[in-house]
Amino acid sequence: MKARIKWVEGRTFLGESGSGHKVVLGTAFGTEGKTPGPSPMEMVLIGTGGCSAYDVVHILEKGREAIEDCVVEIDAERAAQDPKVFTRIHLHFVVKGRSLAANKVERAIALSIEKYCSASAMLARTATITHDFEIVDTATTTVAQP
Repeated sequence: MKARIKWVEGRTFLGESGSGHKVVLGTAFGTEGKTPGPSPMEMVLIGTGGCSAYDVVHILEKGREAIEDCVVEIDAERAAQDPKVFTRIHLHFVVKGRSLAANKVERAIALSIEKYCSASAMLARTATITHDFEIVDTATTTVAQP
């Protein structure tokens, strides 16, 4: 796996993945305090949520669960001193689907965080990682008709 980061100006950088995808990274800089994109540490959290969401969707689909949506809301804290590593990360999963089995959703999330997600495995070396979830059953959700 490869990546390339190029300094653009101020505290703005352009990251490019080995597969050719680009993302603007940056932090507030100067008197205007503009933020041109997510900070590198925000990208670490986004990557962790993406890694785990991918696993959860894959595991539930493989188990023939009728999953329709998966959102991961992440809350984290960092150390006060350099290196300001993550010390606490909480992932809240909102999983939508038709008559999803709670035990299967719980198992998929646990498998992701504890076994399959490489990002959470790395971050667990410095951070306490917790998770919870909620299920939105679209089979029982009624939609108002005009």
